[in-house]
Amino acid sequence: MAINLPFAKLSHWHQIAFSAALLERMLPNYQMFSEAADFGNAKVLRNQLDIIWQWLDNSSTVKINSDAQLLKLEAETPNPEEFDSFGVFPALDACMALSALWQLMQVKPMKKPKISEVEIDDVQSISRLSHNSVSYYVELLLLEEVEEPVDEEFTITVEQMDAHPLMQWEIDTQNEVFDFLKFAAADKRTCKLAKQMSLSEGLSNLGIEIV
Repeated sequence: MAINLPFAKLSHWHQIAFSAALLERMLPNYQMFSEAADFGNAKVLRNQLDIIWQWLDNSSTVKINSDAQLLKLEAETPNPEEFDSFGVFPALDACMALSALWQLMQVKPMKKPKISEVEIDDVQSISRLSHNSVSYYVELLLLEEVEEPVDEEFTITVEQMDAHPLMQWEIDTQNEVFDFLKFAAADKRTCKLAKQMSLSEGLSNLGIEIV
């Protein structure tokens, strides 16, 4: 089940807040991979997301060099061809989502844009990357549950994927955060509540405990 939220209805600030909330659920996946593969520094990604939350808290005083942050992030981004574990894919998704968020930060919002003029490619990409991380993981879980040998043409159905609790949770969370932000003020309290909403279960979007 693809997630197609009407992001054009969110302001630039609210799109960034939505994206930051999703990234809170993705960063633990990178941290787990980093520790297991001895690659990268999860603190770099954590610090970058904290900077973005600070900007959301008070965008008028926090100045950010997004290009410099993108260069730092590039050094922490894994190449999936160099690793043989599943963990590299959600780690890569987290890096790609954070990169898209920095690009979204660079967009100059129009004062009174028409809905058709609002740039939503970056926030859609972040939504899709979070969803894809869960989708791929759920597919692996379902394949592990198959007891009898399967041939090369065997596939997990879309219905099986959509019915899985992790997939349902991902869809519900994205919808819940979107619905909240759609009518929320652009202020510090909204940041706090959006962050709490995404971390309410204490788990990443793959069900990994956040420590």
